[in-house]
Amino acid sequence: MSRLPFNVEGVSPGSKARAGRFRTVHGEVQTPVFMPVGTQATVKSMSVDTLKGVGAQMLLANTYHLSLRPGPEVFKTFGGIHRFMGWDRPVLTDSGGFQIFSLCADRAMTEAGAEFRSYVDGERHFLSPESSIAMQRAIGSDIMMVLDQCIPATAGHAEAEVAMHLTHRWAERSLRAREDSPQALFGIVQGACHRDLRIRSAEFLRALPFDGLAIGGLAVGETQAERYTFTELVTEHLPADRPRYLMGVGTPLDILEAVHRGVDMFDCIMPTQLAQRGTAFTSHGRVQCRRTAYKFAEEPLDARCDCPTCRRYSRAYLHHLVKCDEPLGWTLLSTHNFAFYHRLMAEMRAAILRGEFAAYYERERQSLARDDEVDPPVKARPRVQAPPRLGDYERVTAPQGFSSIRQISSGEVMHSVSAPADEANRLYVAQSKLVSRLRPRTPDDREPVVVWDVGLGAASNAMAAIHAVEAAVTEAGAEGLRPLHLVSFERDLDPLTLALRQAPWFPHLQHGAPHALLRASRWRHAAGAVEWELWRGDFLAHLDAAPVPDVIFYDPFSAKTDAGLWHRDVFSRIHRHCAGRTAALYTYSAATAVRVALLAAEFYVAAGVATGPKESTTIAFTRAPLGEAPLLGADWLVRWRRSGSKYPLDMDAKEHAAFAARIEGHPQFVRA
Repeated sequence: MSRLPFNVEGVSPGSKARAGRFRTVHGEVQTPVFMPVGTQATVKSMSVDTLKGVGAQMLLANTYHLSLRPGPEVFKTFGGIHRFMGWDRPVLTDSGGFQIFSLCADRAMTEAGAEFRSYVDGERHFLSPESSIAMQRAIGSDIMMVLDQCIPATAGHAEAEVAMHLTHRWAERSLRAREDSPQALFGIVQGACHRDLRIRSAEFLRALPFDGLAIGGLAVGETQAERYTFTELVTEHLPADRPRYLMGVGTPLDILEAVHRGVDMFDCIMPTQLAQRGTAFTSHGRVQCRRTAYKFAEEPLDARCDCPTCRRYSRAYLHHLVKCDEPLGWTLLSTHNFAFYHRLMAEMRAAILRGEFAAYYERERQSLARDDEVDPPVKARPRVQAPPRLGDYERVTAPQGFSSIRQISSGEVMHSVSAPADEANRLYVAQSKLVSRLRPRTPDDREPVVVWDVGLGAASNAMAAIHAVEAAVTEAGAEGLRPLHLVSFERDLDPLTLALRQAPWFPHLQHGAPHALLRASRWRHAAGAVEWELWRGDFLAHLDAAPVPDVIFYDPFSAKTDAGLWHRDVFSRIHRHCAGRTAALYTYSAATAVRVALLAAEFYVAAGVATGPKESTTIAFTRAPLGEAPLLGADWLVRWRRSGSKYPLDMDAKEHAAFAARIEGHPQFVRA
């Protein structure tokens, strides 16, 4: 029987986010929950009354530090940490595993435990699973953590496997050492960034009588995309009836992403650590109060916040305190940061219980990614945080204010007239009726809709599709849609790499998917609504092996720059590959040469929507469409006969007559 009764009260559609509650000796906790870090029985710069006032339900303290100072005898004298520090709500104690990890230069690890030198008096100390539990019992925390071996997330498979098995053996010893204590005990999943180890660790620990399970070994060297990937992987293999705790994470955006993936509990030193450096988290993104831009700013730190700091003090005063290194500045910013974190947790919980978390997630992850260093206040000049060039590409800004990627050698700009996301939505996502295609044709229809994204570029078209699907999931739930299988082809990843480095200027990339794609050539939506894969290299080399598409976003550079992809032979290969399936190809080009090449390849060709200065674009179908778009008719045929691009450039004059007859005899003109 669990010593931490836990009840899941709701799971939001389109997400793994869940709201729950558990009861401890010192009170009830509602999840998702953020625990301020009180390493040494105090949260830096904060009183317990202030912590309660901004919404803290539970604190975290550290076994390693408290064992050195004040030591177990003090806690035994006071009857535990609650009376000692004047906090009457729940406390979780970390075991000391991370601190052992951080002492790599002055500690020795054995099967028995870890020997290390005290930073207090230089004496040698020994910490084992048994002594860690004994110290936590003396502290009297509501939740104890097992001692684990934490290693860098980037560690190799062999090293990670050895550490995982040691963690498992220590977990079993910790369980035995708890004996009859009423305190709850959590196991810790390890395995670095190795899928098989993470799964094995989760499966091993979930079979033991732990009251909850934690995800350890993240936020220690991995990329943000890896953190999200392995958080999701582990939660998929943890039991639903016990709390899930992601240790040491993190930023508000990290927490939002982890809640979306099914995590319940969090801790991190960021609210106070960054406050000490003058940084605040706000509903408008991060604010660095040290910046001169705020010297005369009379507005509050965050107009949406009602914490004591925002009610009473201006940004100018906070700027002054930070510049003078006054401790009050640290306290006021920490107070606000904790209020922001706890409000975020409460908002997420409410959205989950309403069944609206997926929409909340889509909205908030954009605002939480903002930073006044790159999204500056009015009159402040943006700072470029990464070089605007990479290889043959550079970031350029249009007069209308949006940014695009330009190939330096050709001068060709990706999405030069309209904002990339706007053009991608209009030309490809909306015109293809992508979301409608995802609706099941029968109650049992779960066949994926396959979309080819030819010319990934800066991922504008692919991300437009992903955002559209995620919005649809918010409305209908993933179970109400067929999955999208998105296949992107690209031989040069510099445009996407550059755009990701310049992400504040490319809002469509403020998402974990493109990072995962660059890292692993694959990304999967948390609810299974999208499977996105990258086929790197020459499109023509991959064409015949790729899954047969339903929709093709055809967006390589123009025929002037990339002539090889606009020949009739290429379109003929695509048409043959799609044999047996009705597929539609959408492209920005309305050139006569492109349309006649498609017709020669036996496509049915129609005029697409206008975009920017283009009066029309082009749609091509493998079979005659049933009213989806008006096909080119007699008027176009008349113009083609007068055109200077009447025949493919590589065609011998002797073939012209036969080619013309082939076009004139195309079924779409015969019907016309």
